[in-house]
Amino acid sequence: ETTGFGNDSHGQSATKAAVRACRNAIEFNSIPSMDALVPGGYDNLKLSVILAVPPKYKDGLNLKEVAKVFPYGEAEFIIQDGGMIAPSGIAIDRLGDKNDDMVIVCASVTVGY
Repeated sequence: ETTGFGNDSHGQSATKAAVRACRNAIEFNSIPSMDALVPGGYDNLKLSVILAVPPKYKDGLNLKEVAKVFPYGEAEFIIQDGGMIAPSGIAIDRLGDKNDDMVIVCASVTVGY
């Protein structure tokens, strides 16, 4: 199991924050012997991904986009209330801001088969 977090400072996108959280969770991990450890190798790899997302921004979460983070395996997502909303200090229209919320998502990724 590995964990990560990600944020979207401008634009209030739970998807962008979740993508960053998942990348953060897996970016320093390598499992080169997966073919020897998992029957069927990478093709049978299952990922359990828990995302803690601020309730206010859950509706905008696009799991198809988040799943693209994982180079192999089938991801199953569990979404729960969590993460954080913090002020960025400024809303910038040209960056897509609706307000000054910074959306923060936490991720936990477990590899199995």
